[in-house]
Amino acid sequence: MDGATSLGGTQTATKHVDVLIVGAGISGIGAAYHLQHQRPGTTFLLLDALDGYGGTWRTHRYPGVRSDSDLYTFGYRFKPWVGAPIATADEIQRYLGEVIDENDLAQHIRYGRRVLTANFDRASALWNVTAERLDTGATETFTAGFLWMCQGYYRHAEGYTPDWPGMADFKGAIVHPQTWPEDLEWQGKRILLIGSGATAATLLPALAPEAAHVTLLQRSPTYFIPGRNANDLADTLNALDVDPAWTHEIVRRKILLDQDAFTERAFSEPETVKAELLAGVSAFVGPDVTAAHFTPRYLPWRQRIAFVPDGDIFQAVLKGQASVADGEIETFTPTGVRLTDGRTLDADIIVTATGFDISVLGDIAFRLDGEPVDPADTVTYRGMMFTGLPNLAWIFGYFRASWTLRVDLVADFVCRLLAHMEARGADTVEVALGAEEAEMPRLSWVDRDNFNPGYLLRGEARLPRRGDKDEWRHTQDYWAERKALPLIDLDGPEFRYRREPAEPVAQAARAAPASA
Repeated sequence: MDGATSLGGTQTATKHVDVLIVGAGISGIGAAYHLQHQRPGTTFLLLDALDGYGGTWRTHRYPGVRSDSDLYTFGYRFKPWVGAPIATADEIQRYLGEVIDENDLAQHIRYGRRVLTANFDRASALWNVTAERLDTGATETFTAGFLWMCQGYYRHAEGYTPDWPGMADFKGAIVHPQTWPEDLEWQGKRILLIGSGATAATLLPALAPEAAHVTLLQRSPTYFIPGRNANDLADTLNALDVDPAWTHEIVRRKILLDQDAFTERAFSEPETVKAELLAGVSAFVGPDVTAAHFTPRYLPWRQRIAFVPDGDIFQAVLKGQASVADGEIETFTPTGVRLTDGRTLDADIIVTATGFDISVLGDIAFRLDGEPVDPADTVTYRGMMFTGLPNLAWIFGYFRASWTLRVDLVADFVCRLLAHMEARGADTVEVALGAEEAEMPRLSWVDRDNFNPGYLLRGEARLPRRGDKDEWRHTQDYWAERKALPLIDLDGPEFRYRREPAEPVAQAARAAPASA
């Protein structure tokens, strides 16, 4: 069927593919690459609500936007990274564009499609997915044997800003970095930057040189790792003219080895690691400023730790271009904010770098045979699959390591699972709890004692549940998963396979090409 055929001007003909990928950011592009190379002949499409590829790196356009992870591990294992470890959004976009061009993936991507509903029909063993075309308002329907959720984990349309009293009284502009206005004139203005995480640490040094002054208001500090935006091992291998693919792999492995050791130490000797991190900050601003403004209340790795290239946030403070204030907002005023301790901070522009809201499986309305499925009522299998949602996988990355590391691992698993289904002659696979697992406690998506950023705490009620066994939770341990996931027994008791009789409708759908 021709996907451009109009039905009454409001709906288009159904298109069928073997695998439908939701999202054309770093996860979806990686999934498409692996599917194309590991499963040649498999038909697939990527749907994305944006007008182009890139996801986060397309929507985030605030000044200075960059990665907070090194690109040797944030990049794919199959595509060498040849730039500085910390990269700008434009550099990451170029990298993703090269993956699309080098593998002819553009033909498989449909932009401007916002997925609304997804229903798995057991009788036909197909996902029926509806999407809105944002250019015309028409509704499109897709069917797929497998649904691969790669849309990320936060809502792109808008960020999270607390509802402070008096916000309507402020006479200047209130801006969230996630929806930064292209025409915002901030040069020469007094800017109040609310937040303490990686976004605030990126924005401050980008704004400070041209702003009248930037004041960083933080309720509580976070940990940073300042250092050179360079990798000595990569520089040495490049000087020796080592093949870029070898350099990428060697440097990637070395970084992962070091990160593993650092993460283990953060939990085995947290006070020592804390002292080391604070010493890195003190090298720039001294122990007094570090104690006053840059000493977190929590132990390392309970929230993300961002790398700060060349300590640029601290250099801006040292130069007097920026200052730091600690406290909580009582109310906004016409000229700024008043803190609970009575201090006032005046500003022309207030930037709320206060985080984002979780998007659980793209906030799509899921159904099973027409009956609603609430993700919060499901139990996750290794953070990839879910009880009650057959033929579906979700890429949800790591907090203490680069997100993309899990893209490669989950892609290997999904491709192996699809091959296993084909070998068994199965149309349907789902994960299910056995009698013993059914008695497991239903816990939150992550252990909040070990990792507790605000966006997870705000959204945990909507996330799938986890159990108390590794198989039934997202361990967040890349170094264990890279060994465990390839060894998963696909004939294990948690996997249930079925071969459904193909109804005429299903047969026709599978025969329909997925033309544009």
